[in-house]
Amino acid sequence: MLKRSPSLTEQAKAYIKEQIVEGRFEDGRIPSESDLASELGVSRTTIRDALSRLEFEGTVYRKQGAGTFVNRPSLQIKSRLEEIWSYEAALQAHGYTPSVTIMDVEKARPPAVLREALDLPVDAEITILRKVFAEDDEPVIYTENYIPSRYISGDCETADFKQPIYQFLASCCQQHLNYYLSEIVPVLADEELANILHIQPHTALIAFEETGYNDENEPILWARSYFRDELLRFRLMRRTIN
Repeated sequence: MLKRSPSLTEQAKAYIKEQIVEGRFEDGRIPSESDLASELGVSRTTIRDALSRLEFEGTVYRKQGAGTFVNRPSLQIKSRLEEIWSYEAALQAHGYTPSVTIMDVEKARPPAVLREALDLPVDAEITILRKVFAEDDEPVIYTENYIPSRYISGDCETADFKQPIYQFLASCCQQHLNYYLSEIVPVLADEELANILHIQPHTALIAFEETGYNDENEPILWARSYFRDELLRFRLMRRTIN
């Protein structure tokens, strides 16, 4: 029986997606709405909404008069770029067993460009959190998170910084990360970054530069993440709009 938080629709969607990924549906056919509703103890409307969301993201497709089916090419998409997920989950989706290392936590005065991005006064202080996500001892992702220090509670412990950033913001900053405004940029690794990621200097990398916003559309986080794209490849599905 499903609980009510997060929403029943999201829980139903996650359950159906998990069954799809694990290949539980024979011949790729999704059970009827009534069967799924009975199995999960929710209404058919909830199941219909969950399937509609899966259809929108391309995970399933409908055949008029035949039912709903798994869209197998979509299973190549391990992490959807339009969703917020933890880097641990992204590594697991790619078949890795992730580990997280906190490289550094420091406080500093932000440069002007960061003050503007986070709408901070001149005398503001930020906390910089640097982490490496690895498969065994092989680093795959390096992240830098810049958080206004005023948000971080005084009783936050070192172990708290290992949490996925959206969980850290919720538990230690009382802030809900509602969405990111993200840019995907190509970069060449300098010597410091190359040393962190165990790659050669001047290796081409994909990076995310992101500003995170809370429920009031206030910027609460700026982040930069670097990915070894030979180890972690992102895909997306582009479709025509009817």
